[in-house]
Amino acid sequence: MTFLEAAYQVLKEAGKPLHFREITRRALGRELIETEGKTPAASLNAVLTLDMKHAEAGGRMSRFVRVGRGIVALSEWDSSFSTAEHISEGKNSAQPVPDYQSFMLPLLKIASDGEEHSMREAFDVLAKAFKLSEAQLRELLPSGRQTTFENRVGWAKTYLKKAGLLDSPRRGHFQITSRGRGVLEASPQRIDREFLMRYPEFVEFHRPQSTADGGTDKEEGIDQTPEEGIEAAYQRVREQLAQELLQTVKSCSPTFFERLVVDLLVKMGYGGTRRDAGQAIGGSGDRGIDGIIKEDRLGLDIVYIQAKRWDDNVGRPQIQQFAGALQGQRARKGVFITTSAFSQAAQEYVSRLDSKIVLIDGQTLAQLMMDYDIGVATIATYDLKRIDSDYFIEE
Repeated sequence: MTFLEAAYQVLKEAGKPLHFREITRRALGRELIETEGKTPAASLNAVLTLDMKHAEAGGRMSRFVRVGRGIVALSEWDSSFSTAEHISEGKNSAQPVPDYQSFMLPLLKIASDGEEHSMREAFDVLAKAFKLSEAQLRELLPSGRQTTFENRVGWAKTYLKKAGLLDSPRRGHFQITSRGRGVLEASPQRIDREFLMRYPEFVEFHRPQSTADGGTDKEEGIDQTPEEGIEAAYQRVREQLAQELLQTVKSCSPTFFERLVVDLLVKMGYGGTRRDAGQAIGGSGDRGIDGIIKEDRLGLDIVYIQAKRWDDNVGRPQIQQFAGALQGQRARKGVFITTSAFSQAAQEYVSRLDSKIVLIDGQTLAQLMMDYDIGVATIATYDLKRIDSDYFIEE
């Protein structure tokens, strides 16, 4: 099953919009899709984006529509479902979740009665106080493992605790301290990192750490939580790698480019064995490849492949020629890969065809190569860990 078909089936059964990472999790759990890539969610998101972009360019409606950051719905659903339930806050739904510093003072006020309060209670109170939409509450960090809202509220609590304004009497709960009461009595307009720097404990906690080269960490993105900072840095590294990867691919020989495409297709599950795919695909004589491969190891269907190592954009004439060749090869599905990009006319033409043709431009090619470990190597892995509270429970 293709990523698009799997996404459609997952959403159809869910009956409500889901984040693309949740769609991927459910699709993998039900074995609707199989992938050897390390970032299947990124691949699925790229496929969904391409489908919606091609549909828009062709003046037709995609089966999918975005109703929030990373959140996808089916366009066949009643429009009132997506607009009323998921973007009912109007402009507010398009606004980002407030940064963690904005939650500090409201969180401290929740504890002003001196009683213990759970984080779940805090999430509910703050969501209502800030009038956050459903889309904002479901927005996930790039890792897909936690919502942005809960992550930021959690770090607001951590910073207040490090400054001695809150205490954690037990797991998942917080309580105001005498110092915290004193702060509220002073009626501050805002509490942020600069405000907390007046407390020695927080200064020690927030002291820049020495780096390997003898320098200190620079403060970047002060409105970001540590997880967000790590993930933002990861995305910058990935974008830079994609640019370098694409430039390298453009400079390689036609023979090497042919091998690269074969390796990628096999890793993605197409072409049967690598030997089968290598025999089916051959050079086309114009710095590209041309051939037919099996869609799966059993060869239940075939896919016509063309790949061009070009600098100039691929226009409508090339796609028309490809579509004609598709019929000549008795193939119903085709994949056109280029190291450049596709013109608007080419994308519009594909969207009107009965045959299923997928266009993969240079940027998408680079992303797929990274997802399936083609031409890249892992140089470092960082594990983010937290306290395992269950371990410290004494029987």
